[in-house]
This record gives sequence, structure tokens and C-alpha cells, in this order.
Amino acid sequence: MAQELGTLAQQTADRLAERHVGVVVAAVAHDAVEIRGAGSTGADPGGVPGPDTLFEIGSVTKLFTALALARLASAGTVALDEPLGGLLPEGTAVPSRDGRQISLQHLATHTSGLPRLPRGMLLQALLRPWKPDPYAGCTADSLLSGLARTPLGATPGKRFRYSNLGAGLLGLALARRAGTDYETLITREICDPLGMSDTVVTAEAARAGRSARGHGRRGRPAAPWHLADLVGAGGLRSTATDLVAFVRAQWEGGPPGLAEAIRLSRAVEHRRSPFAWVHLGWMAHRLHPRQGAHLQIWHNGGTGGFSSFVGFDPEKRLAVIVLGNTGRPVDRPAFDLLRTLQAEHAARQD
Repeated sequence: MAQELGTLAQQTADRLAERHVGVVVAAVAHDAVEIRGAGSTGADPGGVPGPDTLFEIGSVTKLFTALALARLASAGTVALDEPLGGLLPEGTAVPSRDGRQISLQHLATHTSGLPRLPRGMLLQALLRPWKPDPYAGCTADSLLSGLARTPLGATPGKRFRYSNLGAGLLGLALARRAGTDYETLITREICDPLGMSDTVVTAEAARAGRSARGHGRRGRPAAPWHLADLVGAGGLRSTATDLVAFVRAQWEGGPPGLAEAIRLSRAVEHRRSPFAWVHLGWMAHRLHPRQGAHLQIWHNGGTGGFSSFVGFDPEKRLAVIVLGNTGRPVDRPAFDLLRTLQAEHAARQD
């Protein structure tokens, strides 16, 4: 099985490297894990990226933010239905609609009604398209002052509306309640229990030599993104090795406290259609019966110079992780690989 997994992972990496500067692909089947790389890290010195190469993971960060919510909720530090305003500085004005306040669960399931971006950010991007890091000015002060003037597009809890602003506010609020910063919260509640030593906000000198350099869609070097106080929406860096540990915990559970949080994160469910829904952080859908009716739980991510994908099937204990150092989506080959693993698993069961 390991040899077959390795071949499939390498084929996917080679396919992606045709349009990406560098990529790492991890394929997981039960206890077997194979990680393969292709292309270049783009750094100096270069080389093929591998299991311990650091990448910006963009919106895959939201999975950590949502799991931190579940962790604190399981411990009684917060409640899922607790209003966001209760975790923000006194006097912060939080929008509501139809008499309903935004809860922490609404933020983690993208049902808060908040827009995708902080107020004024789209205009800034249009006026200053050369700005290398569009989120750099998202300080707590600017986010919270803009929040008061942000109308909701839907009643909280009613409709899925993907929101980087909502996820970032959730990370900010949880860190405030925990009395620490976002990175320390994620390290303490998730990374340390799972032995994930390379999932960080800032890669200091000790990790700099293992960090891939980001590239835009056309392959030109891109500046790193630093999301300031919106970090919970997409500011983490990680490796394939760490993300394998993260995704395996989704079916193995991990340490007792974390296992309870993982169960809670997937017990929450907001339906988007008969075949698609969202958990705390995770997107999910079940394929059509003609495609095998397989369950796929996933999230993708992207920054100015990186792209990422994490997807798994908890019923069959299969997973795919893809990290690239080019701002070009990796979703299609990643989903193709996950479907291949699922199909081959089903064929072996027949």
C-alpha cells in the first residue's frame, strides 16, 4: 500500500509542478503516510520541497481557529452560542440583524452575515493594487472600528456567506478571552498536544532555511503575507508533516481534551444543500452515488504566493494534503487524488 500511495502522491506532485514553482503532496491511508515533493522551494538555496518545508497555508488556518473555539467551548471557557460582543473590548459596537446577535458558532460556520472582507479593504485593493500584503493594516483597532459600520448581508445563523472578516474576528476574540495572543493560543490548545512544532505565525531564523518562497500566479516572487490581527483567517505557516498529524487526529482523536473538541467541531452542522454542509471550520459534501457516495471533508487556502488544500474521508480514514508555493489553486488535482484513494479503497472492499 505504501508504494502505491507514494506513486500516487508523486504523480500528483509532478502534475502540479507543471504549473507551480514547487509543491508537496501527502497521501494518507489508515496508518500509511507518503509525502512527495516536486519543483523548487524557490528559496536560496533552492531544492525540492519536502515534508518539513514551511508554506503559508492561508485559509487552512481557519480550521485551527475553529478547533480552538471547540477546545475552549469543551473546557467551558466560552460557549458556542455566546455573542461575539462579549469577547471584545467594552463599548465595541457589533452589528446585528432582525434582533439576532452574531455568535461564535456563526463566525466558525460562516453564517454571521458579515461580508468577506473588512470594511474599506476592497476599495484599498483597487486603489493600491501594487500593495504586496493587502491584510497588513488589519489591526484590532481598525477591525473593531470598521465593524460598527459593517451591515450584515443576512440574519445571523440563516445563510452561509464565506467571511475572512468573521474568521479573523473569531481568532481575535478567542485570544482575548484566553488572555494571550493567537499564536500562543493555537500552540497551546492544538499544536503542542499533537506534536506539531512547525505550525507558526512567523517563521523565525531557526525555520527560515526550511521556508519556501512564495510566487504569484505567473511565477514571479511574491512578498509574504502578515495578516496582523486578522491572523485567525489565514496567517499560519505549516508543513506537510504537521498537517498530516492534524488531519489524522480528525479520526484518531488525539489526546482526551482535544478529541472531545474534534467531536464537537464536527457535531455542529449547517446545511448548504442536501449534499453539502459546513462544520466548525470544515466544508463537507457527499459525492453523488454514481461517484461512489464518498464523504469528503475539506478546506483550501491561498495567499499572494501560496496555495493549500487539506481533505479527508473519516469513514475510510483517507486524507490528502497539498501545499504549493505559487498563488494558483491546487484544488482540482487534490480532489482527484482523494477520489482515487476512495475509489481504490472501495474496490478493495468488494
